[in-house]
Amino acid sequence: MGIMRVQAMFLAALIAMALSFPAIAQTSQQLVKRYTDLAGSAENAQSLVTGLTQKMALGNVDNALALTQASLEKRGIVHPTPEQLKVALTALLDQRAAGQGWGEIAHSLGLNLGDIKSAANRPERVQQARVERPERAERADKPDRVERMDRPMRPERPERPQK
Repeated sequence: MGIMRVQAMFLAALIAMALSFPAIAQTSQQLVKRYTDLAGSAENAQSLVTGLTQKMALGNVDNALALTQASLEKRGIVHPTPEQLKVALTALLDQRAAGQGWGEIAHSLGLNLGDIKSAANRPERVQQARVERPERAERADKPDRVERMDRPMRPERPERPQK
């Protein structure tokens, strides 16, 4: 009975893995669609995503391409040449290989990864999120805090009588 249970669990694991493959392909296709403009064509985007997913998880591929696109756009390059794309992407991947996190890499470029990813996930892709956040306007001066009055001193407790 123990062998049958192990076989059943193994079969369930295989089925779960088989069901997850279409989801991975769909997510990969979403990345291809999202970065077609960056790569110049759907074929180039497919090649780029496929090449990167051989070495990285899809989330890391998305982060790398989003930061690459944002760093190029920050420099005014909206339609990069293959060489410009390669140089920008390689620079990011080198930083990642050196142990930096995606947020650190974004900050080193004057970008905010959260804003970039948030804008990329919205249909209308807000371009303003791809550049460094503007400094927040200073808040209006608050009135000075009113000094609290000292508490009146408590009278000392009388001694309790001993029983």
